[in-house]
Amino acid sequence: MTIKAEYIWIDGTEPTAKLRSKTKILTAPVGGVAELPIWGFDGSSTNQAEGHASDCVLKPVYSCPDPIRGGGHLLVLCEVLNTDMTAHTTNTRAQLVEVAEKYAAQEPIFGIEQEYTFFKGHRPLGFPEGGFPAPQGGYYCGVGADEIHGRDIVEAHLDNCLTAGLGISGINAEVMPGQWEFQVGPLDPVTVADQLWIARWLLYRTAEDYEVSATLHPKPVKGDWNGAGAHTNFSTKAMCEGYDAIITACEALGEGSKPLDHVKNYGAGIDDRLTGLHETAPWNEYSYGVSNRGASVRIPWQVEKDGKGYIEDRRPNANVDPYVVTRLLVDTCCSALEKAGQV
Repeated sequence: MTIKAEYIWIDGTEPTAKLRSKTKILTAPVGGVAELPIWGFDGSSTNQAEGHASDCVLKPVYSCPDPIRGGGHLLVLCEVLNTDMTAHTTNTRAQLVEVAEKYAAQEPIFGIEQEYTFFKGHRPLGFPEGGFPAPQGGYYCGVGADEIHGRDIVEAHLDNCLTAGLGISGINAEVMPGQWEFQVGPLDPVTVADQLWIARWLLYRTAEDYEVSATLHPKPVKGDWNGAGAHTNFSTKAMCEGYDAIITACEALGEGSKPLDHVKNYGAGIDDRLTGLHETAPWNEYSYGVSNRGASVRIPWQVEKDGKGYIEDRRPNANVDPYVVTRLLVDTCCSALEKAGQV
């Protein structure tokens, strides 16, 4: 018996990396991810190498059942290495692993809300030819063919993610026609980021069968429309046990250069989305507040009421690298909690 293993990796395209994949035929049985063979690719075709030294290495780091092909076939997420087996400069996962291990005792945990927009040709799915639909208002969590577009693709994507064993916790229609969201988590930093990349690959691959494209562009339509974000919910053991740790984390995110350090790594085009309008805070101003979707960081009302829980960083773009956003939040918040003796 042979197995088709789809090796998936993140390329070096700037300012926003793309997903790439190719199929390797393996002989069954296949053990865990550590037993999957390394592979290679032409980095000169993915913005990761020069033609005179073009080989890059794919190291499997996460695998799951392939819901597209079925059977015993696999999806294999890979880190990109240089030929000397060191992490490639585009390998942001390696940096996250180091930080996650450093603060593992604090038990950081994430849930990421991935917004995206379907396009049919050059128009968002549901936009009429040569014009615009009714203003946003009834589309969010809506129902009915006049307001909802692409549900068949969304349901197929959800089923594919569940079959793959991903920690998908929900889906909903968003504020613009053809705009949707799925949530991954709660999971540890490395796992939530790995699974979000796989879920993104499955989104593109599922929509492909419907001749529809999906984009993570943070402002897919200019004008009076919300952008697309990746609101990132974050907590630690201390935050789950007491409100003081919640405030410490919120304050840490606003200290010194931290707001800009985070925002400049929260996805290309952040200033187009974080304008202070459409449920965003201005990109160059930091704020936090209870139940405030116009703040940089929101503390849910239930968290204030219970005196414990999590925070929601509302700044990351839909096109953010989840390895980067989780690393920054863990590093900033966990180091502050450690200094405050709240661990």
